[in-house]
Amino acid sequence: MRDSNILQQALVRSRRYMPWYEGWVRGSIGRALDEMAQEPRLELEHLPLMTHTVLEEQYYTDDNPLAARSDVHYYRTSGTSSGRRKAIYYSEADEEDYIRFKLQVYRQILGSGQYRSAIADMGTGHAEATSIEVFRRLGMNAESIPFQAPIEQHLERLALCKPEVLYTMPSILDRILNASIDATVYGIRHVILVGEMASPAWIQLTAKRLGIGADHITDTYGSIEIGTIAYYSHEHGRYLLTDGLLAEGVRPEQLDADLEPLANPEESVLVLTSGYREAFPAIRYVTYDVVRDLRPMMVDGRLRQSFSSIVKRIGPDLKHGEKISIYDIENVALRHLHAGSVQVKVAHNALIVYIFHSTAEQAILQRIKHDIEQQIPEIGTMIQSGILGEIQVIRGDGEPGAGTTSVKHKKIWYE
Repeated sequence: MRDSNILQQALVRSRRYMPWYEGWVRGSIGRALDEMAQEPRLELEHLPLMTHTVLEEQYYTDDNPLAARSDVHYYRTSGTSSGRRKAIYYSEADEEDYIRFKLQVYRQILGSGQYRSAIADMGTGHAEATSIEVFRRLGMNAESIPFQAPIEQHLERLALCKPEVLYTMPSILDRILNASIDATVYGIRHVILVGEMASPAWIQLTAKRLGIGADHITDTYGSIEIGTIAYYSHEHGRYLLTDGLLAEGVRPEQLDADLEPLANPEESVLVLTSGYREAFPAIRYVTYDVVRDLRPMMVDGRLRQSFSSIVKRIGPDLKHGEKISIYDIENVALRHLHAGSVQVKVAHNALIVYIFHSTAEQAILQRIKHDIEQQIPEIGTMIQSGILGEIQVIRGDGEPGAGTTSVKHKKIWYE
């Protein structure tokens, strides 16, 4: 779909499911959509950005008319700054497109007929349920493991089923590997990741522990608001966006005057426009995810939007934590280790990096600390300015998530 067609289609769909959008645009920029549609070349930049503040005022409301419609589905996700849980709506066409694009991406990753079985180990919800359907459409036997189950049950199911494909989150896979004596016995041939950032060093280390090549661990990127957004192409060494999406990179200060500029000129906040999404205002939707080197590239004879990596998330509530990239910290730390996991805690002006590795000596921890300070400019600058105190790199006790009943755990958290 051509870029101009994507935008025009997005505007047409907005009227059908979000009549407030037209009035909001007029109030924001003083122009009507009908007037703008007559322009020979309507540019994305002519339309206002769909920020989190706008969504809270217009979409994440108790009186959203979509809630009363019988032809839409809704999914609850994490809360807004006002304390409400977000309701994300899907039309019937949205549901079909969600599956269709996910199927395209999985087929691109896995090929046709090369794998026979899959397990989704990431919890319950829209992403998990649709992944099972997609695997089955690819002719594979598929089942899921609830993340609430004790880690022992995860290991038992993997050992019993021996899935050729594992669909999971990096933190869950970390927990599985750390609890396993030999993860190669599960027979996993390909891993599809979702939900969290995965650094190149982490992928290399994880592939070695599973006994597979790093090119058999494929990261995907998506959200409940948009659906599947991109996947990492090992052939091209970059994330490729799915069809029907327009991508822009904007500066944080364009979103909120309180957000500080990004130090790396290659980084920008990803903004998306979907030509297919109906029951969500995906027109210049601000993801608040920071990507590096966003640019089009030629793929199979046509231009595809791409980026090199997703490094962090920004937002007015993260304070100085918005500058901290778990992607970069993990990538630096794991270069010094042959196994293990990394977690980060940001408390007030302290940054504590926990290294979960049974034999990580103090000398290695000091080298990791030095490299984090020297190789991640944002962190070095924050230390010099006094925003952050001295970094602590310490060995974690046991394994990440030990003491919790859930196999899920965060890689970075704030206090």
